[in-house]
Amino acid sequence: MYGMLVDMVIDGADVPDEGPVVDRIAELLVATAGGDQGAFAELYDALSSRVFGLILRVLVDRSQSEEVLQEVFLELWQSAGRFVPNKGQGRTWVMTIAHRRAVDRVRASQSSSDRDTRAGLREIAVPHADVAEQIELKTDAERVHEALRSLPEAQREALTLAYFGGYSQSEVAALVGAPLGTIKTRMRDGLARLRQEMGVTP
Repeated sequence: MYGMLVDMVIDGADVPDEGPVVDRIAELLVATAGGDQGAFAELYDALSSRVFGLILRVLVDRSQSEEVLQEVFLELWQSAGRFVPNKGQGRTWVMTIAHRRAVDRVRASQSSSDRDTRAGLREIAVPHADVAEQIELKTDAERVHEALRSLPEAQREALTLAYFGGYSQSEVAALVGAPLGTIKTRMRDGLARLRQEMGVTP
């Protein structure tokens, strides 16, 4: 789930800068809250592929990702009125809902998956090296998740949009309404703090 960010923390890589985007999502959310089906359709057209990409990065499974995508837009239709335009970017609000829904799906299925895995390991001979590798990957993901929670909100938001949302630095800047230089600083400082929290030597 956090594999991409684990790699970035360890390798010290950065997000490619692909240029800014224009965000009209806040207006569409406000119109959707008023029951405007046309605005909702435009909202879906504008964000569905990006939202699906974020969900797929978290869940990996395509069919589950499609289900969660529908859940996200149903939630947007029903609760767009909770969005407050002057308290944040519309696109960031939508992506936050999508990420939360995807994580909820992972958590809901995790217990069952863990039980199946334990049962499977008892029934078949799994090479020790393979088991060790899976444990190491899961441990790294958990460490990144905990380290992310320790970051200041602005740094966590920038890193989440970049690594889970797939946005470039310029796109993140447009989404959160901050200068590009500020976003670069937040991401650089955030990655540095993640490395420190995880005990990774630069």
